[in-house]
Amino acid sequence: MRKKAFKYIYGPVYSWRLKRSLGIDLLSQKEKICTFDCTYCQLGKTLKFTRERKVYVPSDKILEELKALPSIKIDYLTFSGRGEPALAKNLGEAIRKVKGLGKGKVAVLTNSTLLSRKNVRRDLLSADFAVLKLDASSQKLLGRINRPAKGITFASILKGIMQFKREYKGRLGLQIMFIEKNKDSFRELSELAVKIHPHEIQINTPLRPCGVKPLSREEIAKITAYFRKIPALKDTKIVSVYEARRARVQAISVKDTLKRRGKIEN
Repeated sequence: MRKKAFKYIYGPVYSWRLKRSLGIDLLSQKEKICTFDCTYCQLGKTLKFTRERKVYVPSDKILEELKALPSIKIDYLTFSGRGEPALAKNLGEAIRKVKGLGKGKVAVLTNSTLLSRKNVRRDLLSADFAVLKLDASSQKLLGRINRPAKGITFASILKGIMQFKREYKGRLGLQIMFIEKNKDSFRELSELAVKIHPHEIQINTPLRPCGVKPLSREEIAKITAYFRKIPALKDTKIVSVYEARRARVQAISVKDTLKRRGKIEN
């Protein structure tokens, strides 16, 4: 029997944040589609810069592939892929339909740029785990690290995160990518983390091949230790990419997985 080809789902991979994670790409275009052009992105430069939401892949196409998936252990079905998943206008519908299959919990990895929009926040409310990105503590740092599309500001991102925090009932994660440009801003970022008060804080640095060097184990350990000593975060789980357990998981398509995630350097 011919092996089923998958166009919109990829992995599973063993994620340091989500364990066995099956990726769902609601964008699935040749070029990355994003509201950011992050200096550290493993997918390269953003060629399709937009803030406009539209349907790229019908939700039923995702369901067709998930129903054809072999019986494998999955901890999270994760909306991520080649760009910002919230740019998919049918994200909320897709989350609800995927949850209805009962194959695992649903996570969304978002760069937080569109959370100031009520319809985006409403779409994300259905997710079991929402992981929000925040790498900058000022407009200047946002421009140096994330290079946002026109009209996206640090103030609008922070406002959207705080609005979502008040409305969301699921597990909230905050991911901070530390590189040379923001490593000395960890105190300011920790103050924002206290204000947001997520269930989990993920201290990251780019280990996949890209144009930016990762911080060392020692530098990340120092930052992680600082966060863990903050009294207001004593009930918050704080994880670090260097402390993460690694495990092998067989991907349904190695080529499609690498196209969306890149390769982790050992």
